[in-house]
Amino acid sequence: MNPEHFALLEEARRSLPDGFKVEISGDTIVMMVSPSGIHQRNLLMVRRQFDAHAPAGLLPSENTDLVSPNVGKSRNPDLTYLPDEALETTDNQVPAEAAAVAVELVSPSNPENDWVGKVRDYPLMGIPLYLLIDAGQKTVTLFSRPDGTRYHRREDVDFGEHLHIPEPFGFDLVTSGLLPY
Repeated sequence: MNPEHFALLEEARRSLPDGFKVEISGDTIVMMVSPSGIHQRNLLMVRRQFDAHAPAGLLPSENTDLVSPNVGKSRNPDLTYLPDEALETTDNQVPAEAAAVAVELVSPSNPENDWVGKVRDYPLMGIPLYLLIDAGQKTVTLFSRPDGTRYHRREDVDFGEHLHIPEPFGFDLVTSGLLPY
């Protein structure tokens, strides 16, 4: 990662008021406001299902900075699952390639960040599964099978349908409890 970009990212993190988070994608710094109640509720509904199927050795982590200095990316998914040892650090960031999944709930104020930027960045960062919940569209999308440049599989379901989450989790995600915006 460009040292100047990293310095700007760190300065943005220090100067933002509580309730904001910041990410970097190439030359772009993305700042976001704290999520709504529906966002948090939907995240908890999804997290409970992942928690029940997460293999031993993977821990859930919310709003953890995943970094890929070699591709100039720092992203902060709503939820990820990381190996125990990746979280045995005092750093506020972990290597992105350690993540088993990135889960995002689309921000109504900046949907392009999740639908375009992260669909582009996460496979570059080595993240094998990207689950995207869009409460505005009432859809859940799973991107998988990355090759280091893009995801090769996309599966979409509407709220109320089930979506198979592959290994290492191996379960059908129930979306009937998710609320729309």
